Amino acid sequence: MQRLSATACWPVFNNEGMRMLEGSLQRSSPSPLMDKAGLAAAQLALSIAPHAQRIWIAAGPGNNGGDGLAAACHLHQWGKSVIVSLLGEPEALPADARSAWQRAKQTGIHITQHMPWNDLQSMTEEDLCIDALLGLGASRPLSQAMRSWIQAINNAQAHILALDIPTGLNPESGQLLGCVDAEPQAIHAEHTLTFIAAKPGMFMGHGRDLCGHIWLDTLAGPTHRPPTDTTPQACLNPRPSTLTKSHASHKGSHGDVVVIGGESMARRGMGMTGAAVLAATASLHAGAGRVMLHLLDDAPCTDIPSDVMRRDWSSLSLYTSSVVCGCGGGQAVIAVMPEVLQGSARLVLDADALNALAQDAHLQSLLQQRSANQPTVITPHPLEAARLLKTTSSDIQNNRLKAAQDLADWLHCTVVLKGSGTVIAAPGQTPRINTTGNGKLATGGTGDVLAGLMGARLAQGMSAFEAACSAVHQHGALADEWPEHTALTASRLASSLR
Repeated sequence: MQRLSATACWPVFNNEGMRMLEGSLQRSSPSPLMDKAGLAAAQLALSIAPHAQRIWIAAGPGNNGGDGLAAACHLHQWGKSVIVSLLGEPEALPADARSAWQRAKQTGIHITQHMPWNDLQSMTEEDLCIDALLGLGASRPLSQAMRSWIQAINNAQAHILALDIPTGLNPESGQLLGCVDAEPQAIHAEHTLTFIAAKPGMFMGHGRDLCGHIWLDTLAGPTHRPPTDTTPQACLNPRPSTLTKSHASHKGSHGDVVVIGGESMARRGMGMTGAAVLAATASLHAGAGRVMLHLLDDAPCTDIPSDVMRRDWSSLSLYTSSVVCGCGGGQAVIAVMPEVLQGSARLVLDADALNALAQDAHLQSLLQQRSANQPTVITPHPLEAARLLKTTSSDIQNNRLKAAQDLADWLHCTVVLKGSGTVIAAPGQTPRINTTGNGKLATGGTGDVLAGLMGARLAQGMSAFEAACSAVHQHGALADEWPEHTALTASRLASSLR
């Protein structure tokens, strides 16, 4: 059993891949996988709540419920007071789960098909609730009974351990399962023990909030080898290596970044220069050799850092620079997009540059025609991705990995699909899911900081995919390390880069 962290490139598998892995394990295992899952769950339960007087297990009508029943047998044998509530009829359980129910009955475990309200209300912070209601196959709307049990678990004062996936969470998308005529509900777990392999939904969308500390038990023996034809749907984005500047380097060794954006107040009735200045500041603090800023429409601006050089259009050297285009660009960015797409040596497209791209097939064609020697990263949030793919942001969120890969394959570039569990995708690469960052980043301007950071990493010689992975991880890690009682603002974030 291992705790998953943001430092390693862990593979994650969708439902199809999980079934292939599970089938391979079942064929090579001398004992049912449910027995191994139950033992792992019981061991983690004791680690989480060693002094628990009561352990309540909510068991669902499928194999996830069987895992809970198998765990109950071990906990009972170890002297713990265990109550199991089974949602459904024992006769309807799958074969392995029904065997686990029979063993639990034979060992004298109290099993009820009702909610033990009095026991739940009297639980203490040392006690434990185990969510074994729904697992990998969860996809349908939750029943009224399921929702009431979820609410009871969440309201208990005890620790909460979810098995495989918190009930109510879609294991592939990280979105909440729908409910009939009711607001979606899900288990808010303190710990989640997932089996065989990690699932993408645990690291995207609501999964980041619901899973708590994530543990993995592969249920594999020391000699088991996974099938060679099973490839992960994605991998977690690992911590990048630290960049250092050699003593013999100079400013030209670390590349030039050109930031193009900041539409003037005259065009839109409000100034947008701050977004471009934030991106430039981020590039500067991230170690770019030189940073140049071109404000569209000659927008007036007095808060440009003295280290950033302001340039007019004619003096820009796009063909030797890493270009960050679109931050606060408004409609004015449309006029420069053809030259930016054709002439930039390395390119990050953000914000209004993406809106211009979504509206113009010619610009899309120019992006597709950029050569392998002109690496490009685009950084859409879900609504911008939806505009590009002519769909809805809900559709994007329901399949973030596919949306990011579709964009990458269509536009021949690296895609950073922002949000909870940012996805980085590129043609020919296994997508990455980023696990750093938190809600502190939900403030204006942090996306501009990310674009500027990415531009610096491109200028420092990274490939588009490497630059995107490195920048996204560092951007989120800074938020994770942010002082608890200090407001995170985009300007402070940009100044904290290194």
